[in-house]
Amino acid sequence: MKVIGFCGYSGSGKTTLVEQLIARLRLAGQRVSVVKHAHHDFDIDHPGKDSWRHREAGAFEVVVASDRRLAKIREYELQAEPTVHQLIAELYDCDWVLVEGFKHADLLKIEVWRAANGKPAQYANDPYVVAISTDSANQLPEPTGLPVLDLNDPDAVACFLLGNPARYEYRSPLFESDAAPAAADAGRGAGSPDPRGPAVPRG
Repeated sequence: MKVIGFCGYSGSGKTTLVEQLIARLRLAGQRVSVVKHAHHDFDIDHPGKDSWRHREAGAFEVVVASDRRLAKIREYELQAEPTVHQLIAELYDCDWVLVEGFKHADLLKIEVWRAANGKPAQYANDPYVVAISTDSANQLPEPTGLPVLDLNDPDAVACFLLGNPARYEYRSPLFESDAAPAAADAGRGAGSPDPRGPAVPRG
């Protein structure tokens, strides 16, 4: 499984680029999954539906499935922010995982940057940024030796990823034999969920 992140401020075009890459990677015969960071109050359920009623009654997890799709909704009993590695561990096997958000995660990332946004860039101070996708290449705030990809040419971004897929092979720090105790504790949430919700990484 290969994992690549997409970081950048709101309005930079991350979601559009990820959407375009899903289609292009699928055309290349790849199975693609997405992990996306959301605001704390997001929901995928609707009041009055059976699954919503089960959650309201106090269920820790509700799994809803048909012959076409499956959704799992988990309510954390204690507020906690899951790590990107915990979320990746929840996924079924696939070829690529595209991670949107989690700008400070220890994952290889493509930074999506637009000068018109008026926001700072991350690449100069983040060793995990492997390329910059932008519509403002001549306005980058810092000189860089990183590949600069045209944000308006998703085919070029897909070719960049598919040109060296081995670089993005994922090894979860949650299951390394020599992983730090904090990572081992966090990994509990992937296989047998801790009923309190995901572990909070220790500083």
